[in-house]
Amino acid sequence: MSDKVLVEIDGGLVTISINRPEVRNAVDRDVSYGVCAAVDELDRRPDLRVGILTGTGGTFCSGMDLGAFLRGEVTRVEGRGILGIALTPPKKPLIAAVEGYALAGGFEAVLACDLLVAARNAQFGLPEAKRGLAAAAGGLIRLPRLIPPRIAMELAMTGALVSAERLYDVGLVNRLVEPGEALAEAKRLAEQIIANAPLSVAASKRVITEQRDWTIEESFTRQEAITAPVLQSADAREGSAAFKEKRAPVWKGE
Repeated sequence: MSDKVLVEIDGGLVTISINRPEVRNAVDRDVSYGVCAAVDELDRRPDLRVGILTGTGGTFCSGMDLGAFLRGEVTRVEGRGILGIALTPPKKPLIAAVEGYALAGGFEAVLACDLLVAARNAQFGLPEAKRGLAAAAGGLIRLPRLIPPRIAMELAMTGALVSAERLYDVGLVNRLVEPGEALAEAKRLAEQIIANAPLSVAASKRVITEQRDWTIEESFTRQEAITAPVLQSADAREGSAAFKEKRAPVWKGE
């Protein structure tokens, strides 16, 4: 893997850091494929439970490397989009830890994550319209599903920056922290998730993600197909036994 992407594994947590601080962690081909490979490893390995996506040097990601784009370099993963997560987010939880700027494809990568921890002074934006481009890596689709559509419309059409505090107010940011604390807080959030049953976490993410397209009439039937195996699992019995016996559960993911 290129040194443009750093991967750290600690227990069940994998931290994936975009490492091009000299260009505000702009995404070239190596970065896209490096992050994609790390996310695939998260999904593939049963011992890995949660991922964190962040950037080095005090910023998250400024989006596509325009220099690479002008050279004709493909900065996305074929069939999967920027960083390999725009079209195909991981099945396991992925947390964005944002300091500094998350712009264009960087903001779209945040939107492909499940949770967002941001420094209070972080800035977000979809400036594609200012460059004759379009936020086609999920910005125009995911953002109006996650915040009020009129606010999403304004951000997409003006290309203006928006603060982490404003996005916290409209519900996009899960945890707002002081500058320099985003990664540490994201790790604390990850540990809370890791402490829970793997099957329960996976089913919860899947239902919450997929139910957006379900009708009310079919919702509970489709939910049952996903959650029934969880309720019948060995971990369900273990969780109940551990609660009754006043001890920490030992999850097996089965």
